[in-house]
Amino acid sequence: MRSRLATRSTRLVLAAAVVTALAATTACGPEDPSETGAAAPSASTSSSASAEGTESGESSDSKGEAEATAGDKGDSASGDKSGYGQSCGTNDLDFTVIWEAQPISHYLVTAKAKSGITCYLDVNTPSVSFGSGADGVASPVGQGGEDPIKLSGSSVAYAGINVKTTEGEGGKQFENVIIATSEDDPNPAEVELPDAPTVDKPIVTNWSTKRDEVIPRIV
Repeated sequence: MRSRLATRSTRLVLAAAVVTALAATTACGPEDPSETGAAAPSASTSSSASAEGTESGESSDSKGEAEATAGDKGDSASGDKSGYGQSCGTNDLDFTVIWEAQPISHYLVTAKAKSGITCYLDVNTPSVSFGSGADGVASPVGQGGEDPIKLSGSSVAYAGINVKTTEGEGGKQFENVIIATSEDDPNPAEVELPDAPTVDKPIVTNWSTKRDEVIPRIV
């Protein structure tokens, strides 16, 4: 009788042990991915990567903006501003000379800025001469005049020349007139005249934007 009870007790103990082991195994289950590290990156890792990406993007954008700004400054510094705000040199201008018979015969000089040039005639009277001798230099008569005159695009300035102010047949013939914006301009322009007039003690008016103000008269 005791043998049977002992055997039964032993079986109960063994069964209890098996149940306990099964329960323990079920409770533990498969390993938690977060503990093994095999799963996707943690939130902190993702946040760090996102921050790094943002910083990289911001850095790239900032660099791009800086380069664009530098480019704008470069364009501004190196842009074509030829002649802007400066005094007109003779080589900044194109000249034409025509004959005007009325009301007093004279030569009309027209000055226009070359393409892309903006400048100012801040010397009121042009330097005009015929040949290289002192007797061919035109004397200013002080007529007309605006100071300064801005030349750009289609705007023009006029001056009038009377090539002979003496009586008689004295003088020399010239086919060209030398024009400069000032006496010390290193690049005077030589302009062909429409004919070959006799020149003797010539006179010249000031620059003006009104052609009726540049009819040269002896005063």
